[in-house]
Amino acid sequence: MNATLRTQSKLTRGDVLAWIARYAGVIAENRQWLTDLDAAIGDGDHGANMDRGFQAVLAKLPALAEADIGAIFKAVGMTLLSTVGGASGPLYGTFFLQAAQPLAGKTELELNDWIAAVEMGVNGIIKRGRAEVGEKTMVDTLAPALAALKAAAQAGMGWKPAAQRAADAAHQGALSTVPLVARKGRASYLGERSAGHQDPGATSAFLLFDSLAQVVNDADTPAAPRSAHAA
Repeated sequence: MNATLRTQSKLTRGDVLAWIARYAGVIAENRQWLTDLDAAIGDGDHGANMDRGFQAVLAKLPALAEADIGAIFKAVGMTLLSTVGGASGPLYGTFFLQAAQPLAGKTELELNDWIAAVEMGVNGIIKRGRAEVGEKTMVDTLAPALAALKAAAQAGMGWKPAAQRAADAAHQGALSTVPLVARKGRASYLGERSAGHQDPGATSAFLLFDSLAQVVNDADTPAAPRSAHAA
């Protein structure tokens, strides 16, 4: 891990690339878990779709080694739009494309830069999916993660505690979808029967923030997936 993260001040371009590569690996490792979650309330293809998309992203990362972070995010978003099926491609593609805007030209990120990017990404997803917190979607993960980042920044925290708090909030957000009745997407067709199942999109969104926390904290290997009933 480079010195900038040890001083908890900035995230570098190399760290961003490492995070995206880590997330691609985590998605591959948890492909079946995400598929199982989706099979209960959806089409059963979330794991496969996400894995296909991020393997395509992974293949493009070497060519982005000298790109600015905004350009990296834009490339990720465009790749996901073109390779991921179902709702996941447009939603994750939108997140990265919107998040790319405030990061244009940057090769290092202060925590507030990341917060601005996440906020743009989350707002893009909310606008595109017309979803709100409590409707059993990835917004139930993204909104608390963003709130945790903002609270950490306001408290003067550095990258490590901020990233971990966002991951923890994302985890709780994903778990919060278990008792909810789906109001959006294919799961909404099940009505009350959708309750009792963890939303797969909320879960993959949690893994996105958890992967970043792992990279920021210089973890040697990806952590085992936290289950639907983890504390």
